[in-house]
Amino acid sequence: MHGDTGYAYGMWVVAAFNIGIFLFFILSFLKPRGSEEWRSMGVVTAFLVALFAEMYGFPLTIYLLSGWLGDAYPVLQPFNHKYGHLWVVVFGGSTLAWAIVMGLSLGFMIMGYMLLSKGWTQIHAAQGGLVSNGIYAYVRHPQYTGLFLVIIGFLIQWPTLLTVIMAPILLYAYTHLARVEEKRAEKVFGDAYIKYADKTPAFFPPLNQWHAFLTLEVDKLDERK
Repeated sequence: MHGDTGYAYGMWVVAAFNIGIFLFFILSFLKPRGSEEWRSMGVVTAFLVALFAEMYGFPLTIYLLSGWLGDAYPVLQPFNHKYGHLWVVVFGGSTLAWAIVMGLSLGFMIMGYMLLSKGWTQIHAAQGGLVSNGIYAYVRHPQYTGLFLVIIGFLIQWPTLLTVIMAPILLYAYTHLARVEEKRAEKVFGDAYIKYADKTPAFFPPLNQWHAFLTLEVDKLDERK
C-alpha cells in the first residue's frame, strides 16, 4: 500500500470498490427473491462494509487493541497495513506468518466461491425442479456452505471486532433462511424432499466426503452409500 512504515489507510474509494465487487459476486450466486432473503443479504452487506471499512478506511479494531497489546506484541502497528492482519501479529509478524494467513484465507474463499458457483449452476439448470444430485447429493444447502467458507476466509485474513460479532448473526440468518426454504420445498415436493432431507446433511458433509464434495465426485459418494 504505502510501505511498511507509512499510513496505509484512508482509502475509502478502495474500500467502496471492494464492497461493491464482493457483493456483486455474492449476489450473482445468491439472488434474493423475498423479504427473508433480502434481510439475510442485508447482514452480508453489513459484514462486508464493516470488514472493508477497517481494512482500507480506518483500522478501528487494531487502533483500540494497540494500547492493550502493544507491549505483548511490539509488532502491532496500528497504521501499517501488513500488521493489520491480527493473526500475523499474533504469530510474530514474519513474512512466513503473513503468507500462511493469506494462503489459508484464500483457500477458504476459493472453496466458498466454488460451492456458490456449482450450487447456482445446478439450481439454474433445474428451473424449479427438485435438485438432489451433483453437489446437492452431499448437502442440502451448498451455496450457504460456500458463503460460510467465504466468511471464515475473511475472518482469518482480517478479523475485526464488528465482523467477529456479526459472523454468528450471519450464520443464524442463513440457518433460519434454510429452514424457511425447506418448509417451502416440503410443500412443493412432498415426500421426495422429505426423504432427500432425511439422508442429506444441511450444510456440512462428513469429513471423509469433503474432497469429493469440493471436486464433485458423485460416484465416490454413491459407493459410500
